Amino acid sequence: MKIIIGSKNPAKINAVKNCFPNHNEFVDLDIPSGVNEQPFSDEETIKGAINRAVGALKQGNGDIGIGLEGGVQETSFGLLICNWGALAVNEREPYIAGGARLLLPEEVAARLRDGEELGPVMNDYAKMQNVSKHEGAVGIFTNGSINRVDMFTHLMKLLVGQYTYYSSR
Repeated sequence: MKIIIGSKNPAKINAVKNCFPNHNEFVDLDIPSGVNEQPFSDEETIKGAINRAVGALKQGNGDIGIGLEGGVQETSFGLLICNWGALAVNEREPYIAGGARLLLPEEVAARLRDGEELGPVMNDYAKMQNVSKHEGAVGIFTNGSINRVDMFTHLMKLLVGQYTYYSSR
């Protein structure tokens, strides 16, 4: 099976590979999300994931297209990180699933509300480089209990579970 991943981000690529372990062909493409660099709602983050999945499927000419997107969602409790994924196959609406939520410290949230993107803000906050390609904000704020690959792997399991359930019916 040829699986097209709509991102070059190593955390997302590894998450996809974790969930399709049996002799699959993987192609990673830089597919635009079609949304803001920093998605600022569940709706926008879902749309970005779907755009990546559908775009990957079409551009990569594969069997499955995967789109994984991180974003934030404003709530009455503060700004939460969110992550959404989509799995696209031909002749069916994409499967979608959402994953972990975590409240961001106000110091980080304020910068996002001012228009900055989470990745660079986290690099500054954690005094590290490439946080979004490794542990992610979730890894920083859980003290390494779960990292970005783990978070997206959980999301991929939700997507693959739906795909296999509905494909077998």
